[in-house]
Amino acid sequence: MDERLMTPPAAEHQPPAGGPATVGGQAAGSGPGDVDVAPGLDDPRLLQLLSTEHWSLLSARSLVYNEAFARAGMFLTFLSASLVALAFVANAMAFDRDFLVLAAALLGLDLVIGLATVGRILEATLEDLRAIHGMNRIRNAYAQIAPQVLPFLVTSIHDDAAGVLATYGEEPVAQGWLPTLVHGLTTASSMIGIIDALLAGAIGSLVAVLAGAGPLAALVMGAGAFVVLFVAISRYALRTLRAFEAGLESRFPTPGE
Repeated sequence: MDERLMTPPAAEHQPPAGGPATVGGQAAGSGPGDVDVAPGLDDPRLLQLLSTEHWSLLSARSLVYNEAFARAGMFLTFLSASLVALAFVANAMAFDRDFLVLAAALLGLDLVIGLATVGRILEATLEDLRAIHGMNRIRNAYAQIAPQVLPFLVTSIHDDAAGVLATYGEEPVAQGWLPTLVHGLTTASSMIGIIDALLAGAIGSLVAVLAGAGPLAALVMGAGAFVVLFVAISRYALRTLRAFEAGLESRFPTPGE
């Protein structure tokens, strides 16, 4: 019998026996975007285990997002209620000294809640980044199990800071403080931080008025309080992200990093 008739139809499209799997004409692990195949990944149970962990991390990310937005919403609701209450009280107290003391105290309480909200949102962001860190590792395992899937992945398969932030659509903090600050202004934590800084400015102006300062001095003190708290919150957020990047354990780093 002709030996060609015994050859499976798809055999000519498969890599040679014992040869490495290829991606885009290159052996897996040979290109800058490829990965080395680790031994033991041919266990049929492995894909189910990885998929279960992947969905667990997705659920964790969803919970983190919900909590962050809920905390921000609670703070904004409390702040709005405080301002409405002050508006009603102002009609009865005619903006006298007692009203200014009450306003400063109530806004101070709002500021404390706002600072706690910023801290919690930053912690939620780190929890989200840790989940992405784990998902990138799992995605790396997918790429090792089936290297032909690599051209279809739009997120990173590397678990270092560059890979995690690439999945997030961001650049690492180490790329520079100015781009990071500009991007940070678009985040929920920065929005709450700016509101906190405005509260600090309002409290500073109220304290200046209570101390007998004129309108210009009160405005300068309020602006100074705003700048000081905004810079403090920004530095705290940057230090937090840098500490996360520095402490990140990487097993599958981005090539060239």
